[in-house]
Amino acid sequence: MKRAPSHALVRAARISEPESGAGADTPRRGPRRRALVTAAGLLGAGVATGCTVPDPQRPIPAADPAPGMPIASSRRAQLMQILAHPDDDLYFMNPDTQRMLDSGTPLVCVYVSAGEHTGKNRVPGGQEPAPDTRAYSSARHQGLRQAYASLLGLDKFTEWTRGVTALRRDRLAEINTLTNGHRRVELIFLNLPMHTRRRWMALPSLWHDRAVEVQTVIAEGSPLRKTVPYAYDELIDVLVGLMEQYRPTVIQTLDPDPDIQHSDERTRRLDSEQRGYSDHGDHTAVACFSWAAMVRWVARATEDGGQVPGFVVNAFRGYYNRHWPKNLPPRVLQEKAAHLVPYGGDPGWQCGNDAGCGDYSVGGTRPLRNKKGWVRSTHHRYPGPRPAVTVQPDKRLAAYGVLGLRAVRWRETAPGSGTWGAPDDLGGGPLAPALGAAVLKDGRQLLFGLRFAALGGRGAPNRREIVLLEQRRAGGDFLPWTGLGNPEHSDDRGRRIGVPVAVAAPDGRVHLFVRDADKQLSTRVRAADGSWGPWRRLGGPEIQDGLSAVVDARGRVQVFAAGRDGVAHWGQRAPGEPVALRPGGPLPPPGGPVTALPDRDGGVGLYYRAPAAAELTAVGLDGTPLPGGGLPGYGPVGAVRTRTGAVLLDRGLRGGMRLSSSGRTVNRSAGVRALSDPTLLDCHYGPTAVALGADARPFLVWHPKNGTAPVRRTGSV
Repeated sequence: MKRAPSHALVRAARISEPESGAGADTPRRGPRRRALVTAAGLLGAGVATGCTVPDPQRPIPAADPAPGMPIASSRRAQLMQILAHPDDDLYFMNPDTQRMLDSGTPLVCVYVSAGEHTGKNRVPGGQEPAPDTRAYSSARHQGLRQAYASLLGLDKFTEWTRGVTALRRDRLAEINTLTNGHRRVELIFLNLPMHTRRRWMALPSLWHDRAVEVQTVIAEGSPLRKTVPYAYDELIDVLVGLMEQYRPTVIQTLDPDPDIQHSDERTRRLDSEQRGYSDHGDHTAVACFSWAAMVRWVARATEDGGQVPGFVVNAFRGYYNRHWPKNLPPRVLQEKAAHLVPYGGDPGWQCGNDAGCGDYSVGGTRPLRNKKGWVRSTHHRYPGPRPAVTVQPDKRLAAYGVLGLRAVRWRETAPGSGTWGAPDDLGGGPLAPALGAAVLKDGRQLLFGLRFAALGGRGAPNRREIVLLEQRRAGGDFLPWTGLGNPEHSDDRGRRIGVPVAVAAPDGRVHLFVRDADKQLSTRVRAADGSWGPWRRLGGPEIQDGLSAVVDARGRVQVFAAGRDGVAHWGQRAPGEPVALRPGGPLPPPGGPVTALPDRDGGVGLYYRAPAAAELTAVGLDGTPLPGGGLPGYGPVGAVRTRTGAVLLDRGLRGGMRLSSSGRTVNRSAGVRALSDPTLLDCHYGPTAVALGADARPFLVWHPKNGTAPVRRTGSV
């Protein structure tokens, strides 16, 4: 007997689940139908569709949401970045990329477009050059070689190994390789055009219009000699082939669903943004191609009982950085901007590339002087601590994350061991990389995911929804996935929602929150009997994603978020009352996510950093300073309360993790680097921090049973 999936998931996929539901403890039995998604999205990219009518849609294989698949494991970390243009990684993914390179993770960068734009490599203050698309593409490639040589600690003019690599569908691409000791960088240039004679925005057209085909650009001096055509399926298959070849454990992409942003036409053009959205149209299209390729990779890998590829995803905001307070402190910003200097280059350099020595409009101090401020922030599209960690009834830690676009559970082999068993597949895919979590009074776990319910391009639906996985019994297996819908009523607006965050109240209710398309707060509440109420908008100021929801000592639900000019606050006046917008206090404005920590008297402490500031802000709701403030670092802060006071976890200015308590600070500057913000929790043996590493496996950043210094990674390279 097969159990039917929830109604909300049926809209996106035809699946059959085992009768036991999403139980990782239950072996998978027999063959199942593959999930089929007829999915695509009309992107708001400002591209005319003309009179093209899509052909009848054929099913596109998608990640299967049912549980119980075997998961591939790797002890070899590998980072893959998929970019629209040369320099997207330097502007939007650093310093994260640099930190992984510094820790020895090999990197392969896939640049989809040639970056040729108008072909004018203009020197600021100089004369307007004649357009030469092949030369400009070559100069930008040379700039990347200079930048990554510097990132590897070598002279910027270090010679690279340049050649040609074979791709799927009989395509070829230029590949550049450079190593320095155990560190390695590979640059792969697919060189699809940014523009064609018929289409100013070629890549967005390729994503959503079935009839489009583009011809590659041959950069001057490239070992390639012949252009080749690309259509929609060719590009996805090429990306899938590269994933199969490199087996990345981390894939970094741009933002597939940028914020709605209405600007006047002149401002929009000056900011290089697509009409109606806060990013470049190429960024959005390439991010969607990247996610579609990941979905197809998982689907192909798991055919006939194959293993789920073991990778995690980081997605980064792009021109979003222009519209919000900047979040990098001076020291980190200077380091990030310094790597754009060799990329920008200079026409006077003797770099050995006749077509040019970089993208001249970017060099020198121009990234810091640019009013758009792209370099001054680094924002994850799906922020929040990873993995979600709880303590099971048997005292073992359970860590929940997303691996191969699917929810998984790792468990300690023994209480306090710090050694993790193999991941249990919980299904639910394809999911965004951060999960929301809440624990019911009876100890049962709830997991909330943001699901790519439909994704494929070429005019078909492009849909996101919130989904729920509920545990049958504490520490045990799970019920089938349930769809909770979306606070928005159209697919286009629904794509803009943020990561689900949930909290269980003492009265048995569960409060679910998401940032909605208006950049405000929406909620849905589950009653004590398990029934869900409707989505409700809470209004308030525009906020960034990265919500913090807590229950204070009086049993009231409180929610905090970073607004443009201050901390936004919603809460209950009394337990059981509706959550509503609360008046703002005299608090310094935040530059990024705000972490809330209840105290024992019913108050809440807030921990965050002001825009472009290194010093930690630690304040009560009335603005009263709290212990822990002033520590220099960057990024969000983890916080738990113990019997001896608040314990804080954050990053130092060099990216290493740091634990602070009672005026004492312990740094972890070496060893495995966390891919995102670790989860900090107070266990029965004290505060413990768990993170995901570049090999897509959890590790302990801090464990009090192992002394005062954070432990090294256990059971992993």
